Amino acid sequence: MKDLILFGVQGSGKGTQARMLAERMGYVIFETGKELRSLVAGASELGNKIKGIIEAGNLVPDQVVIEIVEDFLKRTDLTQAVIFDGLPRKMSQKDLFEKVVDQFGRKPTAILIQISDEEALKRLGNRWMSKSTGKIYAGKEAACAECGEEDVYQRADDTPEAIKTRLETYHIETQPVIDWYREEGRLLEVSGEREVEEVAVELEGMV
Repeated sequence: MKDLILFGVQGSGKGTQARMLAERMGYVIFETGKELRSLVAGASELGNKIKGIIEAGNLVPDQVVIEIVEDFLKRTDLTQAVIFDGLPRKMSQKDLFEKVVDQFGRKPTAILIQISDEEALKRLGNRWMSKSTGKIYAGKEAACAECGEEDVYQRADDTPEAIKTRLETYHIETQPVIDWYREEGRLLEVSGEREVEEVAVELEGMV
């Protein structure tokens, strides 16, 4: 199996597809936020460094994000295939990311799950989440049916204005990274505007 980088605008379903690939094919997923929280909780040297940055009210810089990637790869068997969920997000990260994965003999293939901005707005505006599991549902009714009304919520930043801002940021910062992988011949594309299972089957055939 190939190491993968999953790209897609918010609402494209890349997180769901990453979990399905992990469950069905044995991938491990690198998620920056999850790794960051784990390191802070573990109080390692890197964790304390991150904690200090966050407590000072600063964003974690690209170089430290890459240190988190390096720490993860050091703890991951070289035979284990990895999905990098949405990283690198911008060109400055891409250069550092490519350097560190190369040190571990890895050369991930990028996959873009393509949906339109209109579809993203529609999906995110109707996105509900479970407090206890973090699972995402398309619509409050589906979420409540599985989790109960007291366990479901909508993210505060899933308003039309906030979603548009996130989409603009994606197009400005992340699209050039996607274009770079395309030019390198390391990008595969799938349509995300289909049933989840259809997308999953196509992805499994690619990897």
